[in-house]
Amino acid sequence: MSFPHGSAVPPAGQVNSSALPVEYMFSQIMGAVQKSQVEISDLRQECADLRLANASLERQIREGFQQNGNGNYYASSRMGSGFVTPVPGSPQLRAKSPFLSPHSIPSLVTAPSHFPSPLGDNAVAPYQFGVRDIPGFYVVIPAGGAGTRLWPLSREEHPKFLLDLTLKGRSLIQATWDRLLPLSSPLRTTVVAGPGHVKSIREQLPDLLSHNLICEPGPKDSMAAIGLAAAVLAKRDPNAVIGSFAADHMISGDDAFLSAVAEAVEVARKDYLVTIGIAPSHPSTGFGYIRLGNKLGIKEAPNARLVSSFKEKPDARTAAAYIGTGNYRWNAGMFVTKATVLLDLLKDYKPELHDGLEKIAAVWHDEALRQAALNEIWPELEKIPIDNAVAEPAAAEGKVAVVPATFGWDDVGDFSSLADLLPAESNQPRVLGDSCLVLTEQVAGGIVVPGSGRLITCLGVDDLVIVDMPDTLLVTTRARSQEVKRLVKKCRDAGWKQLL
Repeated sequence: MSFPHGSAVPPAGQVNSSALPVEYMFSQIMGAVQKSQVEISDLRQECADLRLANASLERQIREGFQQNGNGNYYASSRMGSGFVTPVPGSPQLRAKSPFLSPHSIPSLVTAPSHFPSPLGDNAVAPYQFGVRDIPGFYVVIPAGGAGTRLWPLSREEHPKFLLDLTLKGRSLIQATWDRLLPLSSPLRTTVVAGPGHVKSIREQLPDLLSHNLICEPGPKDSMAAIGLAAAVLAKRDPNAVIGSFAADHMISGDDAFLSAVAEAVEVARKDYLVTIGIAPSHPSTGFGYIRLGNKLGIKEAPNARLVSSFKEKPDARTAAAYIGTGNYRWNAGMFVTKATVLLDLLKDYKPELHDGLEKIAAVWHDEALRQAALNEIWPELEKIPIDNAVAEPAAAEGKVAVVPATFGWDDVGDFSSLADLLPAESNQPRVLGDSCLVLTEQVAGGIVVPGSGRLITCLGVDDLVIVDMPDTLLVTTRARSQEVKRLVKKCRDAGWKQLL
């Protein structure tokens, strides 16, 4: 079959009845592609127009605030709510930065202005589920960390629990406070922290009572921190049930979380050391595991079981095998127990650590004697996690219970896990910060932190971790993000301690 030269469409009467010519089909496809490109161009223009309109609206609102007394309307709208913990402004107007305190941002960055929104989208009480107070229950929030796993975003003096890692206006410790406050109120909520973090914690948690902020002189791992809080609280209330919840974990499903804690308290009243087991979503090698034992048969806690054993962080094959049995849960390091029961276990398994903490607690409310005791005793205390100190040996004797839970949980242990918690468009990297500072072409996965204010451009690189701070730039891959603390050690050894 032949057609006139240059013609893509056959003359009338010459179309093959069995198939259209290739040239004709190609012309149709190209026409559709061109039409799609035009539509995409129109959509991009509409998006640009919307961004400009939104920016104009935000500018008008900010100017309105400045003219009306720098936000007094917003301040007055919150009066009488009963809460003085700072409530974040609108995410649209809030500075797009994980740093909540201007003094915590590295010095080369100019702190952006922040004007809270008059629309009040976050001007609600942080108690999302009403009052669920548990009499005699005391919350303990260990707030420690060396800032190594998310370095250089986190630092020694500003670890991850002080950062807003979701850009929702609340740091991890503030989110932990909000989550637990319905169960205990500020009267029975204690934070244990090091001296370098006390100022920032007071700023972020203004409702925290001064006598409920326990300052440990130096890091001694979780057993000393939780044990000191237990010893002090046992002096105040011999019947106290305490719950220890890390300041730097992320949890989704607050209602399920609160229900699990309430169930754990009921089990703890039966003189068990109780942990909360997280249903594993994948065979993680970064978490420890709890092997479930027999059901306890406690009416007030129908899901509670004995802990058969604790397992250290496994390799990938072992983790997959654990999940395949259905009898394992992640160990999130959450413990609920009577303060006196914890101290008795500590006396059994670590008597020297127990005696030291008891001596400090005995003089805790006399500032001069307390400081003298801390100076003398604290440096000699054993540095050991609560799991190794009491949980594992107590489980072998049938003294540890677990409440399996269904809420989402992550300890944000590296940039890869942080990336999983951030939203992103398909085949695009996650951005923690101002997405306008990140331009990519043919880039999939990964996470970018534009912390310096510079434009970051990426071409044809997948699954990278890029953390651009004013004084430091980190580039690695998601696969090796758990090894960042090795770089921290190298920086220290090379004399760059001021950047840590």
